[in-house]
Amino acid sequence: MNICFISNVVYPFVHGGAEKRIHEIGTRLADWGHEVTVYGRHFWDGPKEIAHEGMTLRAVAPEADLYNEDRRSITEAIDFAARALPPLRRRLTNDEHDVVVASVFPYFPVLSTKLASLGTDTPLITTWHEVWGDYWEEYLGHLAPFGKVTERVTAHTPQYPTAISGITADRLAAIGPGHEDIEIVPNGIDVEQVRTAPLPGDDGDGGYDVLFAGRLIEHKNVDVLLEAFDAVAADHDATLGVIGDGPERDALAAQADALTHADRVEMLGFRDDYEDVLGHRRAADVFASPSTRGGFGITFLEAMAADCTVIAADHPESAADEVIADAGFLVEPTVDALTERLDAALGGARPPTSPVAHARQYDWDAIAEQAETAYRRAIDGTW
Repeated sequence: MNICFISNVVYPFVHGGAEKRIHEIGTRLADWGHEVTVYGRHFWDGPKEIAHEGMTLRAVAPEADLYNEDRRSITEAIDFAARALPPLRRRLTNDEHDVVVASVFPYFPVLSTKLASLGTDTPLITTWHEVWGDYWEEYLGHLAPFGKVTERVTAHTPQYPTAISGITADRLAAIGPGHEDIEIVPNGIDVEQVRTAPLPGDDGDGGYDVLFAGRLIEHKNVDVLLEAFDAVAADHDATLGVIGDGPERDALAAQADALTHADRVEMLGFRDDYEDVLGHRRAADVFASPSTRGGFGITFLEAMAADCTVIAADHPESAADEVIADAGFLVEPTVDALTERLDAALGGARPPTSPVAHARQYDWDAIAEQAETAYRRAIDGTW
């Protein structure tokens, strides 16, 4: 197959879940003999087109800021979609690619990719990471109707949709195509990379009993975790490390400083080195993230691969229950419920299923095989 991916951001020059998924699947498909091209912004040094780990990276737009303050830039997404359309149209009308795969979100590149493929036999496959629905109210405020309409228009655009989880597939089916037409191809992890990541050093940053890693935003409920940890810290002589940055960082740092056991909590900020984060997971006994939103939960898989006892929130807006199954624990996202489960976990309570064995089902090799099968079905017309 000759496969192309459309993504304004390209890993490893920009780090994020959607672009890392393309990298992990794309490099494996290239290793298996497929031709793989990624169309993106020019985030790398050198010419606009380069070979990278078996793939071709093709810049169709210059490097640009992705965020406007704490939100993804709408103008950047529109700009990339407009710039990507002409070169992609030329390639597709010349039958250069057998299939084109576009990530959602942002939405506008999906729409321009569909325009580029009109009149050709090249199928458009979309990867839906989340369906926001009413969350647009919180994210965009008075501009929420614009986000909702764009999401619905994208959902109704003719496509072969894949979703990273069942909960995302259900939400997509509610606003767009029928549920039977949506393939679930989850996100994955490199289990051996997690299992062999270097442990934290002995320089005062040597690992923590309880770990959180993620963006510091309201629905992650790190404030709930801080209060729950404070209630059990002394009983278990435990420490907590919080990895991440975001708009809630200052408020959470102030809250941490005011805890009874403030000396047991460390706000570690954003870590540039991915293997450093993995090493902290290996060093931890418990990974706790009471987030009430999430279309998947890659951090849970990484923590399970590191053999952490995972604690997540049981909430209808989160796919944590689907990802974790019975290889971790789900709790109500309240201080009391999380305190009780942290107490048990630090006391040695373990889930019924081995976290590591469960995580191995999501190794990137297995996920790339699922993606390859889906792409062939779209090309063959057997979707």
